[in-house]
Amino acid sequence: MASNLPQENVWDYPRPPEIEPVQARLRVIFNQIVLADTTRAMRIIETSHPPTYYIPPEDVNQEYLNRNDKTSYCGYKGLASYYDFIPPDNQPIVKARIWSYENPTGSDEKYIGVKGYFSFYVGPWDCYVNDEKVEAQPGDFYGGWKTKNITGKVNAGSGAWSL
Repeated sequence: MASNLPQENVWDYPRPPEIEPVQARLRVIFNQIVLADTTRAMRIIETSHPPTYYIPPEDVNQEYLNRNDKTSYCGYKGLASYYDFIPPDNQPIVKARIWSYENPTGSDEKYIGVKGYFSFYVGPWDCYVNDEKVEAQPGDFYGGWKTKNITGKVNAGSGAWSL
């Protein structure tokens, strides 16, 4: 089923990035485990990148998450903390595919709106916007979710992982 979202071109997104509420249902599912399910998410949009979604902690099943030592820094949002996913039944641990800005201290106070929210890279779990399964942004730095309504050449991104 399509997500029924309006067409958006990544090159029409702003720089510096903007934060806005999401008018859709987001889900993150690993096998049959619902890691997140929300209609109260925020997204950050930035030129040449698909949206990065942030899910309120109340809507994330945190029993499977374990904070690790990895960090990264964004000049807009500040220091990000990363989490490992500890699946049940002795399945392999998924390292650092979830992050959060626990205390956004970057260059702009508007990003306080994602304080404590969780963001998920696509994979190894499935991520959905409404009922549309998303594709991962190329590369492994920004973590954007690409839906069929997103057009324009997407930047793969690069950056420094930890401090």
